[in-house]
Amino acid sequence: MRIDRFLSNLPRFNRQQVRLLLAERRIQVDGQPVNDPRHDVREFSRVECDGQLLQAGKPARYFMLHKPPGCVSATVDPQHATVLDLLDEPDKGDLHIAGRLDFNTTGLLLLTNDGQWSRRLTQPQTKLPKVYYVETEQEIGPDYAATFSAGLYFAFEDLTTQPADLQVLGPKSARLSIIEGRYHQVKRMFGHFNNKVTRLHRERMGPLALDEQLAPGQYRPLTEAEIRQI
Repeated sequence: MRIDRFLSNLPRFNRQQVRLLLAERRIQVDGQPVNDPRHDVREFSRVECDGQLLQAGKPARYFMLHKPPGCVSATVDPQHATVLDLLDEPDKGDLHIAGRLDFNTTGLLLLTNDGQWSRRLTQPQTKLPKVYYVETEQEIGPDYAATFSAGLYFAFEDLTTQPADLQVLGPKSARLSIIEGRYHQVKRMFGHFNNKVTRLHRERMGPLALDEQLAPGQYRPLTEAEIRQI
């Protein structure tokens, strides 16, 4: 929300007072004086007027989890364990998942309470690659890479997938990089060749790679450098 709108929504200030406070640089956001009425105020921002607290804000939280198989990428599920059950954190119900994984898909999962950050990570417009290690039931043919690069038509959504990069590692294994996250996209792409995916593991989302020190089910907070990369 813009700072001028945030202040005008408070019962203590009218619009004229807001303009004056900003012009006189009497408003601080996260300790810095602000005079631009368009300055962005988020739920994590600490906002003060002449040293008087208007919004305390709350800490933004970011976690990397090595998702194990047999676990639901959801905050609540009546039948199965969820990824939130793996976290020993206060107020973990405030967290949401940035890029879900299927029930038996493993690998990198990111959880945060920062909606803007997770949207930057997952929106197709940002074109951040999602990299998966894939094993298949049948051998991966020489025509897969060109087909994936050209895009596949998904009739259910009436769309053609964005170009994807396939690196064949072995007769039945490959590394696939996509910039979307359509429903069961990787499995459906290989399904185009009637080739069942038997193992799917996400290694990377954009610049963030799964920490090799994390065993399945383990997690850690992201570093400041990792957070700033998105």
